[in-house]
Amino acid sequence: MGHRELWGWVGATALGCVLVLFAASRAWVRLLGQTGASAPTGGDLSPVLTPVALAGLAGIVAVLATKGAGRRVVGALIALCGVGAAAGTWTALSGDTVDGWLRERNVLHGVAGLPWEVTPLWPTVAAVGAALMIAGGILAVVRGGTWAGMSARYDRTADKARARAQDDRALWDALDRGDDPTDSR
Repeated sequence: MGHRELWGWVGATALGCVLVLFAASRAWVRLLGQTGASAPTGGDLSPVLTPVALAGLAGIVAVLATKGAGRRVVGALIALCGVGAAAGTWTALSGDTVDGWLRERNVLHGVAGLPWEVTPLWPTVAAVGAALMIAGGILAVVRGGTWAGMSARYDRTADKARARAQDDRALWDALDRGDDPTDSR
């Protein structure tokens, strides 16, 4: 059960990050009329979208590599990345942000202003991705302690240390008896 929950979490949280990344690369505004001006993408209007989505993806890997309190801290950071993506989506759609971007990039048309409208698909996709990131971060904080961690196969445990000490003692005992431990017979 724990493995399924963990991998379901990985898939949903990664999907959220990828949705934010993909939506940030698409045009969020459609310019009305034949102006020849360029329309801004989500990343143009809110430069925070791409970095928080990439940080969320890195956080997924960090959750897989950590245990206990470290996993909870990383989960909280993923949730904060989701909040950042949601805030970036919200601020990108303000009229002042779009008008300012259009004035800066389309100088020839800046005096008269350019008529535009929001393309609702990509901001909605980014908002859904941000919600998945927030939910994934919260889930990692609440349930992450029950998920399996990375393999401890090569970690030195007390049992392995005890077995090694017994092997070392057996070698010394063989030397005390006069046996040569390097003799292959």
